[in-house]
Amino acid sequence: MAPARRDVSPTAEAWRRFRRHRLAVVSSVVLLTMVAMVLVGPWVWPVPINEIDFAAKLQGPSWAHPFGTDDLGQDILARLLYGGRISLAVGLAAMVVAITVGVVIGATAGIGPGWVDGALMWLTDLFLTLPQLPLLILLMYLFRDPLKAIAGPEVGVFVLVVAVIGGFRWMPVARLVRAQFFSLREKEFVEAARALGASTSRQVTRHILPNALGPVIVAGSIDVAAAIIAESTLSFLGLGFPSDIPTWGSVLRDAKDTMDFAPHWAIFPGAAIFLAVLTINFIGDGLRDALDPRRVL
Repeated sequence: MAPARRDVSPTAEAWRRFRRHRLAVVSSVVLLTMVAMVLVGPWVWPVPINEIDFAAKLQGPSWAHPFGTDDLGQDILARLLYGGRISLAVGLAAMVVAITVGVVIGATAGIGPGWVDGALMWLTDLFLTLPQLPLLILLMYLFRDPLKAIAGPEVGVFVLVVAVIGGFRWMPVARLVRAQFFSLREKEFVEAARALGASTSRQVTRHILPNALGPVIVAGSIDVAAAIIAESTLSFLGLGFPSDIPTWGSVLRDAKDTMDFAPHWAIFPGAAIFLAVLTINFIGDGLRDALDPRRVL
């Protein structure tokens, strides 16, 4: 007699499928290691990030400076550990902004009357047609100094960077959520809830939205990587955080003129950005496969 089949919860099944995606598992380990390093690294390697030592400028990797030094003798490892907190925090916070705005607009369009759907999709299409990088640069140029004066150089610029990047990343999420709502609102379990007298808000929060979160989670992982690249681009152009607040992008920008005789200065921040974006994208692939039951693993 065959043993009875145990019912497996959707979460356990998704976790099982994710673990079978080897690149995603390895990427998760690498990313968690990077996060742990930037969180505890400044205490393990307590070198001041703005300490100037002209006697040690542009030194290559050594025991005293594992990642070498820059043109002011500042320790690159210390600056990357500190800057990693900002770069990863910007990516995560911008993703939260983009997902929140996208889910609200997409859900409203997917469940609302036709004129609401039309207006919100017109707004989404309008934002999709805007040239994002020039607008990012313009908004940073216009509002960076006023916010620095109001909230301080670190907090003010952080809020502005997150708002600007997140404000231009919500459109794909909105379209994705809208499509999911159109598909799910006609399913039998939603019609049954509607027949039992469930309000529209209850249909959305208890039945439709939880079943639409799989693709949103995947989109969120991609948004983190895109936000890290956007922040690095702004910092590279000199429109991000001030020079005394290092990020991966600003450290890479400072190294652009020394590639011929001090390549280590650019290699390490470039490698940090590359590794973070690559691992996040692989994790997104794993989440996509784990949350889509139609994919065979």
